[in-house]
Amino acid sequence: MEATIAYCVKCKAKSEMVNGKEVAMKGKGTTQRRAMTGQCKTCNTTMYKILPSKKA
Repeated sequence: MEATIAYCVKCKAKSEMVNGKEVAMKGKGTTQRRAMTGQCKTCNTTMYKILPSKKA
């Protein structure tokens, strides 16, 4: 499993995400967006990173 890098709003820098898991976020209309959620390695704040949609 590769490390996910995301922007931490509290640290104001890109940081490695720990305990990351893929979730479905609510999008426009009835669509759902893929995202990763986890904690910042530095300050333990919850982070989100929106992922590209899957191509069929």
